[in-house]
Amino acid sequence: MTTHTDAGPGDDRQATDPLDGPNESEADVETPLEDLGFGSVVSEESTQRLLNRDGSFNVRRTGLGLRQSLSMYHFLIEVSWPHFVGLVALVYVATNAVFAALYMWLGMEAFPGLAAEGVGTGFAAYFFFSVHTIATIGYGNVVPQGVAANLVVTAEALVGLLGFGLGAGMMFARIARPSARILFSESAIIAPYHGITGFEFRIANGRKSQIGDLTARVVLTVKNADGSGRAYHVLSLERANVEFFPLSWTIVHPIDEESPLHGMAPADLAASEAEFLILITGFDETFSQTVHARSSYRAGEVLWGRRFVDIFDHAGAGEPLAVDIGRLSETHDP
Repeated sequence: MTTHTDAGPGDDRQATDPLDGPNESEADVETPLEDLGFGSVVSEESTQRLLNRDGSFNVRRTGLGLRQSLSMYHFLIEVSWPHFVGLVALVYVATNAVFAALYMWLGMEAFPGLAAEGVGTGFAAYFFFSVHTIATIGYGNVVPQGVAANLVVTAEALVGLLGFGLGAGMMFARIARPSARILFSESAIIAPYHGITGFEFRIANGRKSQIGDLTARVVLTVKNADGSGRAYHVLSLERANVEFFPLSWTIVHPIDEESPLHGMAPADLAASEAEFLILITGFDETFSQTVHARSSYRAGEVLWGRRFVDIFDHAGAGEPLAVDIGRLSETHDP
């Protein structure tokens, strides 16, 4: 597959190691040499898209018990920020409610001065006292009396220290986690290209961070004509690598006589349940680590006979070139 780049200078290195095949020790398992790890079972039985647009896999794991399948660390790392903040708030309120109930069970005599807090003598008074305790605020207006009250306060102080420590650690892990925000055009196109046609899609960096040594790999998977499974084709790109990625990159596979797309019409692409699997790898200078991005296009997400609009805002003399990311997915007639 070939790629046309708007991203700036880069070399013309092609991927020479398309995809590794299965381990020879698994020779009894008949797996396509370039199935990307989906295996023969998925290739033969799956009718869903293999790779979602957000890069996640369409695979559901079953057969594990709750304890075996539950990984709180991975869950808290992967969950979205609104869900993470909401879960932290829920745990915080629930923990204070539990300790408030314990304080209420001990009675007002164990907490002289609590009535003077101005929130009455009901559950709210104990709840706000719990908030003061777990956060080690200690306004000094209420002093627990008796061994039982002090033991509960001690337990809550320990829970607070551990909880805030774990919460801060998870916040740092989420913020420091290396990730790429590569934006993919909503649709791919098949458009005129250098006297032939080409399969194209466009990507851009959604962050201000600098990504270098960016490599693209595109794999076309189609149903075999006899329905026995899926075939995988690593598409040759006009350019598979760029050294710099400050702008956008239009990745192009020329549909020449050697291309598996040669001679195919939209109906053929749909009938073969075609899916274009996209794998992007680059080095993020902010994290100083390699980052990855994945996506895919199915036959219905490929527009025929269209071109991408110009994504650049051409500045005047002496002004920097601007990229309008909002036009990343816009197309027009040739």
